[in-house]
Amino acid sequence: MRENRLDARLDELVERYPDLVTCRLAIRDTFLALREVFHRGGKLLVCGNGGSAADSEHISGELMKGFLLSRPIPHGRQAKLAETYTDGAAVAGRLQGALPCISLASNAALISAITNDIGGDMVYAQQVYGYGNPGDALLGISTSGNAASVCQALKVARVSQLRTIGLSSGDGGAMAELCDVLIAVDQATTADTQERHLPIYHTLCALLEEEFFGPHESEMS
Repeated sequence: MRENRLDARLDELVERYPDLVTCRLAIRDTFLALREVFHRGGKLLVCGNGGSAADSEHISGELMKGFLLSRPIPHGRQAKLAETYTDGAAVAGRLQGALPCISLASNAALISAITNDIGGDMVYAQQVYGYGNPGDALLGISTSGNAASVCQALKVARVSQLRTIGLSSGDGGAMAELCDVLIAVDQATTADTQERHLPIYHTLCALLEEEFFGPHESEMS
């Protein structure tokens, strides 16, 4: 994605939500970090509590299948399915390109086991240890920046050589010093913070989708 196109998309976001101007650079840096992670074959882990857990699942849903664009899978993969199975062409035609993303808030059985056997503040840290590889990224979402389970996960991510990204408010709380990039919105209440988090991650997902599944620069000229 050309720099001017990226900046234009961020300008559109700030035009719709003027208070996000203070986050513009951090949002840009987050996109660049995630672009590098995915280009190198890494994955994104996402975690948060309560409404932020729902946001974690929302983000995974936007990245793991089509969001705003059509995402046909590569022709070679389509051909392999068509050659191997009688319904392979139909299956290939319905598959969509994916950017690997795991919501750590989604496995209820695992979360309950970790909570019972290890401790509630370790529900995400344990999963980061199990799923995370050097070159992956962890996005921790906490409206206060002080959620213990998110902070513990960020600690494990850092020593495991994952990129650490935070989505928070104010000064970012305890998670600020644990993040390579911190997006902190200027909102006072939990509800208002969550309302600003949504357009931020929607913009990030749209930018990443365009980067990996949009038309190539040669096709746009």
